[in-house]
Amino acid sequence: MGVELVTFGCRLNLVESETIEQQAQAAGLADVAVINSCAVTAEAVRQAGQAIRRLAREKPERPIVVTGCAAQIEPQRFAAMPEVARVLGNAEKLDMASWRALAGSNSLRSADSQGSPAGKIAVGDIMQARDASPHRTQALGQHTRGFLQVQNGCDHRCTFCVIPLGRGNARSADVDEVVTQARRLVADGASEIVLTGVDLTSYGREKPDGSTLGALVGAVLAALPELKRLRLSSLDAVEVDDELRALIADEPRLMPHLHLSLQSGDDLVLKRMKRRHNRADAVRFCEEMRGLRPEIVFGADLIAGFPTEDEAMFSRTLALIEDCGLSYVHGFPFSARPGTPAARMPQVAGGEIKERAGRLRQAAEAAHARHLAARIGRPLSVLTERGDTGRAEDFTLVRFGRSVAPGQILPVTAHAKAGKSLLAA
Repeated sequence: MGVELVTFGCRLNLVESETIEQQAQAAGLADVAVINSCAVTAEAVRQAGQAIRRLAREKPERPIVVTGCAAQIEPQRFAAMPEVARVLGNAEKLDMASWRALAGSNSLRSADSQGSPAGKIAVGDIMQARDASPHRTQALGQHTRGFLQVQNGCDHRCTFCVIPLGRGNARSADVDEVVTQARRLVADGASEIVLTGVDLTSYGREKPDGSTLGALVGAVLAALPELKRLRLSSLDAVEVDDELRALIADEPRLMPHLHLSLQSGDDLVLKRMKRRHNRADAVRFCEEMRGLRPEIVFGADLIAGFPTEDEAMFSRTLALIEDCGLSYVHGFPFSARPGTPAARMPQVAGGEIKERAGRLRQAAEAAHARHLAARIGRPLSVLTERGDTGRAEDFTLVRFGRSVAPGQILPVTAHAKAGKSLLAA
């Protein structure tokens, strides 16, 4: 009889889902399902619709609330579904007043298929959102890694991306608030904290005091000497500031694993994407960071089949995996999103997109296999998690052949590869 949450998309949504659950329960809502949706691809939106219909079949009498980026961008789409009782925007979902209003009026029970779609919608203008309060994962339990949202929104307008329409303009949490929430995570048992945001490297750019992500990272590490590990979510390489570079080079508690938003390895495609870097920038950044910290590893997001992409352009994206020395690659087939400039560009045929995405995945798997093979027989420092697994400093997944309690940092030597992980005694 509690609140059932189904979350799609990014780590930010995962963090916010915990806030949603806490607020809904505190408001007195019970036996309610909440879909926290993603809009980054058409497939993500389709999956949200599938989840709504599944939940309705499993428990027809239970109200369903839909929120998240897809709900923010296409509220009418979800409000038109008879299974949906309410549609909340991205600002509204984190406002305690929204959940109190739903609980206090019993309006969810009355908002069934006979209600008008417009009456189900509580979605404001996200471009007017100003709140940047940091949110964090709460119930760590046996988890040893906590996530802390420090930034929201994005001021860039990449031609393929709808996320600014779902998240609004860039805004950053205050340093003092971030430190306070980080301290609570450590007190709750987190051995590692991951700082996350929509456009993390833009942290502080809108603030008059000249705040930067590097300054924030330095403040967290200085304030919390007991914090064992700090990680960063996806970064835009050309926005990495000098203070952050210095910390990456010299601070052992800042983990040597950076995930980069690269998207393509072809300069013309990058220009048409309206990205802020070219191919040489990406390769140079990885080389410079390795020079500062030789053990560092890189992940990246790459898109196959962007409009106008030909085989030669795509081959340069494939080659970027080796040229940057990427170990973790998230490869995506291009998905045209309504309202974006890329949706109006000449499209690559669907079959070609699928075929290129398949080759991109194969190249990514081969790169990760090489990464794992290079670590067999080498000493690793692993933070243990539940399920007798753990993550090395470079994010390598390690599986133990024995029972290990979560929350320990153990020196191990892996002796074999098993799928996408290493095996250790």
